Amino acid sequence: MTYREALAWLYALQRFGIKLGLENIRRLLSELRLPDKRHRIVHVAGTNGKGSVCAMLASICAAADLRTGLFTSPHLITFRERIQVNGEMISEEDVAVGLTSLRAHLSNWDPHPTFFEVATALALQHFANAHCEIVILEAGLGGRLDATNAVHPAVSVITPIDLDHQAWLGGTIEEIAAEKAGIIKHATPVVSAPQPAEAERVIRERSAACSASLTITGQEYGGAVSLAGAHQRRNTALAIEALRAAAIAVHEKAIESGLAKVRWPARFQRWDERTVIDGAHNPASARVLRETWREIFGEEKAALILAVFSDKDVAGILAALIPLASVVILPSFRSERAAAPEEVLALMRQIAPEVSCRVSPSVETALQEVQGRRRVLITGSLHFAGEALAVLSGEPGAFEECAQ
Repeated sequence: MTYREALAWLYALQRFGIKLGLENIRRLLSELRLPDKRHRIVHVAGTNGKGSVCAMLASICAAADLRTGLFTSPHLITFRERIQVNGEMISEEDVAVGLTSLRAHLSNWDPHPTFFEVATALALQHFANAHCEIVILEAGLGGRLDATNAVHPAVSVITPIDLDHQAWLGGTIEEIAAEKAGIIKHATPVVSAPQPAEAERVIRERSAACSASLTITGQEYGGAVSLAGAHQRRNTALAIEALRAAAIAVHEKAIESGLAKVRWPARFQRWDERTVIDGAHNPASARVLRETWREIFGEEKAALILAVFSDKDVAGILAALIPLASVVILPSFRSERAAAPEEVLALMRQIAPEVSCRVSPSVETALQEVQGRRRVLITGSLHFAGEALAVLSGEPGAFEECAQ
């Protein structure tokens, strides 16, 4: 298969939906003899900040001359972003070859592995072929039954927990924490960000039941970090503590260099002097975005270009972000899960009728409408942020739409 053909096959696996469970992925990894026994794995779960912590870990390890694989999701523009070695995306050729091999291997499987299970196997195979020493795995949905949980890590890392994906993970912080804490393994160190009391209790109980040492980070990192916001300094403290718990030896200069170089697009990304792109997609991350905006720009307001998924807490996201908005523009974007802009507009008029708000037919049109504005904030979902980045880069056709 070519890259495009291989990707079309992989994306078609989304028809199998999201199936939480480890039987298929354990079988697949066993047959492929993955992960490579030489890998030292850092497994990261949580609600918000997972990607940022993973990017920091990978950047620090690479700066320490450790060959490092990074698996994250979702991607912004291209699937290749999900699988990187020392900051270099997997090539189109390696995607095509890897997926062609997996397709042949899975041809008679019933039930067939899902999109995310195949993507996880592809990543681990690529890291083995690349002779990675360190592998950073970001959990996809939840943790306990996520495909990435079929491995045994050197450390389990849990970022801040909040309400999200309630249809899959439960309607309370305690229920969601139980799913996230499912990545904790017997006698394997655990490092957690500070959590709500009910989440911390669950994590402590799970750690004790697994005889796993637990560290809960406290102080923000005091050094320089290239990612903006106080929350990123807290994420940095978590990443550094995770390296220590996993006994991954990195010197102070590698930490400083890695943190100075780390790039994680669509996380308060300054596209230019006036435009910020952020993938905030739930009320908690929207509140963090608002705090970071205030930290950088004070009381200055923005033209807010907002697009969200229909299965999210849209009212909660709006409530968090409306205080930043001088005007709100609601474009259509390319996703079956997209909330209809007209429905968001109706909600806006209920919540903040005093704020000017209008629908726009596309991302391109919305960007044209904010020409001349002093500040522009593009946000609402990582999927939308990816489409906006492709448009701003002048390559809208490069955007590879994916529901997962």
